[in-house]
Amino acid sequence: MVASPDFAQANAPDEAPEIKLLRTDESEKLERIRHTFSHVMAMAVQRLFPKTQVTIGPSIEYGFYYDFDNPEPFTEKDLKAIKKEMIKIIKKGLPVIREEVSREEAKQRIEELGEPYKLEILEGLQEPITLYHLGDQWWDLCAGPHIETTKDLNPKAFDLESVAGAYWRGDENRAQLQRIYGTAWETPEELKEYKRRKEEAKRRDHRKLGKELGLFVFSDDVGPGLPMWTPKGTLLRSTLEDFLKSEQVKRGYLPVVTPHIGRVELFKLSGHWQKYKEDLFPMMGKTEEEGFVLKAMNCPFHVQIYKSQLRSYKELPLRYAEFGTVYRYEQSGELSGLTRVRGFTQDDAHLFITPDQLNEEFLKVVDLIQTTLRALQLDKSFRARLSFRDPDSDKYIGSDEAWEKSQSAIRQAVETMGMDHFEGIGEAAFYGPKLDFIVRDALDREWQLGTVQVDYTLPERFDLEYVAEDGSRQRPVMIHRAPFGSLERLIGILIEQYAGDFPLWLAPEQVRLLPVTADQWDYANEAAAQMQLLGVRVTVDTSGERLGKMIRNAEKSKIPVMAVIGAKEVEGNTLSIRTRQQSGDLGAIALPEVLDRLKTALSDRSDF
Repeated sequence: MVASPDFAQANAPDEAPEIKLLRTDESEKLERIRHTFSHVMAMAVQRLFPKTQVTIGPSIEYGFYYDFDNPEPFTEKDLKAIKKEMIKIIKKGLPVIREEVSREEAKQRIEELGEPYKLEILEGLQEPITLYHLGDQWWDLCAGPHIETTKDLNPKAFDLESVAGAYWRGDENRAQLQRIYGTAWETPEELKEYKRRKEEAKRRDHRKLGKELGLFVFSDDVGPGLPMWTPKGTLLRSTLEDFLKSEQVKRGYLPVVTPHIGRVELFKLSGHWQKYKEDLFPMMGKTEEEGFVLKAMNCPFHVQIYKSQLRSYKELPLRYAEFGTVYRYEQSGELSGLTRVRGFTQDDAHLFITPDQLNEEFLKVVDLIQTTLRALQLDKSFRARLSFRDPDSDKYIGSDEAWEKSQSAIRQAVETMGMDHFEGIGEAAFYGPKLDFIVRDALDREWQLGTVQVDYTLPERFDLEYVAEDGSRQRPVMIHRAPFGSLERLIGILIEQYAGDFPLWLAPEQVRLLPVTADQWDYANEAAAQMQLLGVRVTVDTSGERLGKMIRNAEKSKIPVMAVIGAKEVEGNTLSIRTRQQSGDLGAIALPEVLDRLKTALSDRSDF
């Protein structure tokens, strides 16, 4: 899968971009331009490669693609030829003509072309059936929208970017197609800026930086989508975990630990088996009644802890929290570094509450997520998506009344807090609506991080109860929440957000001491020992390299604070400090002052 180079600027998050690069969903004009470019590309491909069959070709965030069934793989040379042919088509100024036809007429024309993919697409279309023509030379099934003529396309404002594999209908058991990606803009200046920022995205790629910084590894012998964490990467994970655990303790969360496998029957009861059977790892056992699977979610396990004894209203809310590793059998083509894996750790928690506690507890969870975003410096630009069910879909479980209550609670919460929000119909979990935090990173790419969900359905399916104040048995409400989402995905995002240059509190190695000669090793080790007592992650470079090489190595490793130690520093009980955040040499600072400043910086999660 090709990652979208989805960004509006490539420097510091607060720096205003010189040229605003719009996503397709932000500009109707760009949507028409990009969609039309996809048709021009398909026409060019079939002119140059007559045996090629076309499938689908939508506009996407910053461009377009088309999936082709071609006997031979497309090469870089082919892409150049296709682009050249597209320019010829554009310059002809062909009118883009919409035609509405009957299903029978469409079927007849497709059969004359001998394109079975189009026939299958036609079967799933609702009337009216529309075709879009480029002049009288090429057409495809399409709902639009498009521009009026290819004269409106700027031949200097597009490019063909790459070729990737794609299964027909996303099914790995069906034909493998070739997907050609392109990008398109209104002006050549926008295209140039897009390419510049795309290069910046490559520089920040967490897969590249993660390897350079020695944070994690993948192994074919272990399997794709299963990251392994080095000591440095584990320190980074642990720091994030410790931060959130500390915040959770302040808010009354109770830690729990649950198994990595569970009975199939457990997931049948929750509804996950019926909805996501194909996404689970293969069952262990001969029958479903006796079988086990690797867990893909933690909530059914937390439910069992709640259900292990009869609860009183006096115990509620109960807040169970776990950094639980889950496993999902993602298709190999969908895997992407840390952001799409098969085994990942969720900062999961489930709250069991009385109905009248819902609004207050929901707001507290939202506050925790906002606190998390501030600590990670991701709070400058985010919006909340109200992920509600699609009433026309049958993928959801639970009563209409429960869904209305849940969705109303979420809407009330965001309105109470005055949050920038929008509705995402059809984005709900199958058992309840969600509030998803959509964050823009330093490259203005959007990521879903924190999420909080209201759930009346699982308490009903698992027959959960508590004893109310009047002695009656009542049904609790559940809140599912995960401020990080998953540690793997979050760390991938943070590596790219900071370009590997982590703030002091997050950096796996926070301070590196650089003794000029072996004569300063003892002093350096003593200083390091004092820092370690404060919880500072510090190392002493005893490589014996020249000072310039040691400094370059520390800079390459993106160490936030470097301290040069020569004879003068030993004599004066000082350290000559260099920091990355302040981009410079701070000069000699007394060791006690360095210790105080480190202590304060780590406590406040600020720079040195």
